[in-house]
Amino acid sequence: MVKRAVWQGLVAGLAGAAVMTAAEKLEQRVTGRPDSHVPARVLARLTGLPEAPTRQPRWRNLAMHYGQGALVGVVRSIMAQAGLRGAWASGMFTVVRLSNDQILENATGVGAPPQTWPRGELAVDVLHKSIYGFVTGAVADTLAARDGAGPGQRHAALRPGRRSDVGPLPRGEAYGVRARRG
Repeated sequence: MVKRAVWQGLVAGLAGAAVMTAAEKLEQRVTGRPDSHVPARVLARLTGLPEAPTRQPRWRNLAMHYGQGALVGVVRSIMAQAGLRGAWASGMFTVVRLSNDQILENATGVGAPPQTWPRGELAVDVLHKSIYGFVTGAVADTLAARDGAGPGQRHAALRPGRRSDVGPLPRGEAYGVRARRG
C-alpha cells in the first residue's frame, strides 16, 4: 500500500498544484493581486540559499510550490488508500495543506499567523488551498479506487454507521490480504 500511496500521492499532489496555480493566475488577472514570493523565501530559509531583497527567483517559487504540493499529496493518497475518500476526506486534507503551509512559513519566520492577515488575503489563500485539496483528493481517490476498497471502507461495509458492536477487521484483511477461514 505504501509504495502505491507514494507514487499516487506525488501524481495527485502535482495535479492539485497545477490546477491551484492556474486558478491563482486567473484570480490575479481579475483582482490585480501580485505574485507571492513567500514560497521562494521559505525554500531559501529551509535550504540555506541566499534571499533576494525583493523579488525572489521564479524557479525557486515554482520548486517550492510544486514540491510541497507533490509531497503533501502523499498524505491525501494514504488517506484514500486507507478508505478515507470523497469530499469529506478532501475537506479534512485541505486543513492539512493549510497547516503545512503555516508551519513552514511561521517556523522559518517568513510568514505570520493567519489570524493576523487581512480577511481578504486569508479568504483568497483558503480558496486556493481548497482547490488544491479537492483536486488532489479527486485524483488520489480515483487512483486508489483502482486498488479496491480501503480497510476503513471494508470495515464500514460490515455494518453501516459507527457501531460499538462491530469489531475491527481481521489483521490480514486490514492490509488487503484475505484471512483464510477454517
